Parts: sequence; C-alpha cells; structure tokens
Amino acid sequence: MKYAIVGTGARHQMFRRAITETYGGQNELVGLCDTNDRRLALSASAIPDQSGNGIATYKAPQFRQMLDEQKPDAVVVTVPDYLHHEYIVAAMRAGCDVMTEKPMTTDLGRLKAILDAQKETGRSVIVTFNYRYTPARTQIKEMLQSGAIGTIAAVDFSWHLDRVHGADYFRRWHRYKDKSGGLLVHKSTHHFDLVNWWLDSSPKAVSANGQRAFYRPETAAHLGLEDRGPRCHDCPAAERCDFRLDLAADEALREIYLEAEDIDGYFRDRCVFDDDITIEDTMQVQVGYESGAMLNYTLCAYSPWEGLEVRFHGTKGELVHRHVEVHGVFGGKRERPVEDAMTTVLHVAGESPRKIEVWTGEGDHGGADPVMLGYLFSPDEMEEDRYGRGSTHVDGAWSILTGIAANASMASGETTHVARMLGENGIELPRR
Repeated sequence: MKYAIVGTGARHQMFRRAITETYGGQNELVGLCDTNDRRLALSASAIPDQSGNGIATYKAPQFRQMLDEQKPDAVVVTVPDYLHHEYIVAAMRAGCDVMTEKPMTTDLGRLKAILDAQKETGRSVIVTFNYRYTPARTQIKEMLQSGAIGTIAAVDFSWHLDRVHGADYFRRWHRYKDKSGGLLVHKSTHHFDLVNWWLDSSPKAVSANGQRAFYRPETAAHLGLEDRGPRCHDCPAAERCDFRLDLAADEALREIYLEAEDIDGYFRDRCVFDDDITIEDTMQVQVGYESGAMLNYTLCAYSPWEGLEVRFHGTKGELVHRHVEVHGVFGGKRERPVEDAMTTVLHVAGESPRKIEVWTGEGDHGGADPVMLGYLFSPDEMEEDRYGRGSTHVDGAWSILTGIAANASMASGETTHVARMLGENGIELPRR
C-alpha cells in the first residue's frame, strides 16, 4: 500500500513510523503535506533508509498536486480537527481511501460533506479509535457480549483529566470550540465511541450541561499570577506557575513548534487562563440509546488524578472498571501508580463481588496502539477480529454526534433529539 500523510505535527509520528518502519515491508510512504516547511523537513528527515531524493514534501495548497503526482492508495489525515473534512473529502474524490485521527470532524456541516463524498465515491474512511484496542476495554466488550451481567440498562462513566494533560487542551487550538468542537467532541469522541461499541447501539436523545470553572482569569488571580503573559515562553510569571509549558526545555516540542513559529505564527504554549477560551472544562451528559440503555457521563479537565471509572448496570448484576493512570499532580509532577492501577470487578446478583484479572498489553495507550496499527497496516498477519474494533465513517459519525448533540443541548437548555437534528441538516446515516 502506498500512503501519503497530511499534517506533520505530533499526531502523525505514530502513523509515519508504522508505515516506514514497523510495517515498512508491506507499505510505502510516498508524500508528506503540511502548512509548515520546518515540520515537513523534520518529518522527512526522520524517515530511515530513503533512496534517491528522499520523501516528496508538499505545502498545504499543493495537496491535490501530491495526490496526482504520487498516486497514494490511501491518505492519513492528522491535521487540526476543523480541517479534517477538507482533506478527507478531497482525498476520496481523488480516488483515495482515508485513515483519519479522531474526531472524524467537528460539526454537522462538515460531517455532511464527508458523508456525501463517501456516498458519491464509495471510498473507505477509517477512524483510528485506539481505545477499542486497549486489552482491558476489549475484555469489557467480551464480558458484555457474553451476557455476564445480562441486558445493560444503564452506564455511569467518568473521565478525569489531570492538571497536566487537561491543561494542555487550553493552550492549543483545541481551546476554541470552532476549531475542536470542544472537549465533548475532540476528547469525548473516544469515550462515546466506546459506549456505542460496548452497547452496540447509537444515541437517541442527549441532554447536557457544561461550564468553564477552572481555566479562567479568576483562577490565575487566585494563584497570584496577575502578571502572566499571553504565553509561557518569556512569561514573567512562568517560574511561579505550575501550569508552565517550557517548549525550550523539551527537544521534541522545541523542534516541532518553538523553532517553527516564525513560519506560521502558531504558538503551542498559550496561557491556559486566557479570557478568550471558548470551550468548557467541566461537563455532564445524559444519553438515551436506541437499545433502551441510558448513560450518565462526566468529564473534568482539572482533576487531581487522571483516569476513568465506568459502571455497567445490567439485569443480572454490575460490571465496574477503574483505571488510575496518574495518582496526583503536584507542582506539575505526575506520579504513576505501581499496583492496582487497573481493576475490573464483576458482581452478579446473589454472589459475592469477583475481581477479574485484567487483560494487559505492551505499548502506548495501555497496549492499544501496537494492536491497532497491526490491523491497520498489516491486516493479513492479524487474527480475525471477533470484537469488531475496526471503525468506519459510520462509527466516526456516531461517535461525534453525542458530543455535537450535547453542545446543542448546552446552547439551548433543551434535550437534543438526534434523529430530528440529523433530519433538519439533511444527513442520512445508518444506525449501528
């Protein structure tokens, strides 16, 4: 397979290494595309065993030229979320299949453009939901499929982002809702996709509330940071701020971002307490599914710990899964748990709770990435996926529709009925 990648920021590196190194024998990277010459050159130089003049690189306006000249079979899209649709649609109409980072896109207009192009061209769109491939999450899918707790009636799901990871969404382009869809689209697309997949269902009605409670100018004042600057680099309050991101001290960030600023003016270290941030940091969502199940979902982006808690209520009992990724954040330092970081407890009615030995794996995202990359770039060498972890444009659409409907509910103060929302926007989408 011949691949091209558009977007050479931090996100693309996993895909580039898979294509050119881990699965280089079966695949070829024929082109790179980005808005920034510096990032293009860095990415191209990192590719091993290049012959001739090396990898072909193109600026963003030359994307169609790259497709015409290099003729990739598929395009990997790792640009900022609000630009996904432009490249997904252009690639499909040029005769290419697409592999895109989550979320597939950010709003209904962009979603319709992708769905219309896919219907017209028949090309495939894969959305890379690596959370499905985490062994512990796959194990949950198997237990639910087996009927271990009967019919699932309700789910309680809390996701905690700590003050290092969570803060990072408020210093980048993600902090503007028109760029990312807010955390309920950009981040929660992973979580809503998991629930859709676990339940084998799709959202029917969505209600939500949200606010920006922590990443505000008032918090900076409370912390004694009134003299803060617009960004961490050269900020007069930097030495007193636990939220400082020192781009110069991190080699990778320095090369990709700080030393590339003069080309595109993109600042990776904007102040997390700026007044112009338009996304929420605290959200609660209630979802009713076509299956009849219900979901209560909470996302907090300034928690003292990082991880998740999910509880399934079934007609035969309960299944509880908890993953503590980071114990706490103190002055910007993170402490990872040593024991019992991940637990799963099955409690069947009439029996004592039973602690289940959790499936584990090696590699990033709890062992998910190596498994997912194998299915993406060397599927013939992988065993049959009896869990249905692969994600199409349909899965990508349903994963963001919960967040989009939640944003609509927050804006209107009313429940959003998904079918009505789709109909009003001329979107046709098969149910899961």
